[in-house]
Amino acid sequence: MKVSASREHLLEALQSVIGVVERRQTMPILSNILLSARDNRLRATGTDLEVELVAAAEVTVQQPGDITVPGRKLLDIVRNLPEKSQVTLTREGSASCCAADAAASRSRVFLPRNFRSSMRSTPPRPSRSVRRTAGG
Repeated sequence: MKVSASREHLLEALQSVIGVVERRQTMPILSNILLSARDNRLRATGTDLEVELVAAAEVTVQQPGDITVPGRKLLDIVRNLPEKSQVTLTREGSASCCAADAAASRSRVFLPRNFRSSMRSTPPRPSRSVRRTAGG
């Protein structure tokens, strides 16, 4: 996966889903956000298994794909970038890279199937889903 987006569009999508993402979870995958890139849209999904939040942002997709990234860490990185920065997110094997102008950050990722399977492995509970589109 490889996408480029403006800092503002990416930040708005991340802020929309971060409310359900905790740093410390009994299941580490729940501290991650699922990013899915297709058709010049980046879909960000966060869940705590009771509530799922989904937001979309306009991006340039050079290579479609899915990735999970530590939610709060990515939000902190993007939030601290200078305004009007162009951000590039890539997945290279089991690592992700967030690069913007002169700054770059790498982190280990979980496979997207682990994100989805954690949602299926818990007993069904009433849930709410909220969807929001950023930058468009």
